[in-house]
Amino acid sequence: MKIIKRGHACLELVKGNERLIIDPGFYTEPMVELHNVVGIVITHMHDDHCYEEQLDRIASTNPTVSIFGTDEVRSRLDGRNVTAVHHGDWHKVGNFELEFFGDMHQEIHRTMPLIQNTGVMVDDRLYYPGDSYTQPDRPVEMLACPTSAPWLKIGDVIDFVAAVKPRKSFATHNALLSEFGHALNNGRVKMVTEAGGGEFTYLEVGQSLEL
Repeated sequence: MKIIKRGHACLELVKGNERLIIDPGFYTEPMVELHNVVGIVITHMHDDHCYEEQLDRIASTNPTVSIFGTDEVRSRLDGRNVTAVHHGDWHKVGNFELEFFGDMHQEIHRTMPLIQNTGVMVDDRLYYPGDSYTQPDRPVEMLACPTSAPWLKIGDVIDFVAAVKPRKSFATHNALLSEFGHALNNGRVKMVTEAGGGEFTYLEVGQSLEL
């Protein structure tokens, strides 16, 4: 499986001739001329993860694409082919196996209502928690680790990575960081990943990893 880092929180996974897209939001470059997209996972309904214009672009070349998201995502995208997912759900779409973890978005501030969020494990190998620190119930081969957000504190990220103890990790959800911010936060994730015996990789937008 090939993992391509797209803008901010978006990942493009390629397996054989099929593609799975995770969180194509408005901080992500326009996703045009993508073919053989069998599924889209949307972890929650915030615009930087769920953006109708991106979905229209993907659907223009993939009209039968399946979308998986929370109940709130399904309500927002009423009229589209959305399957609501919850903690413990398992789905197969094309050659990809999806398992979902957790229920809620990390708190941004006590005055702001919490929304739903789902983490996703793909093929029992790649785990992405969305906007949360939800830990899966098994070892993680590759962790897509959020490194910048209004809800994120780097100390909590360090604790999260230390608890998950992935064999490999890379940074995502990071469009809001400057060059200095990337260096600082990536360094912390690299430190704690290596302390657990794993390996960290920093991907620029458009770069990829093989898993």
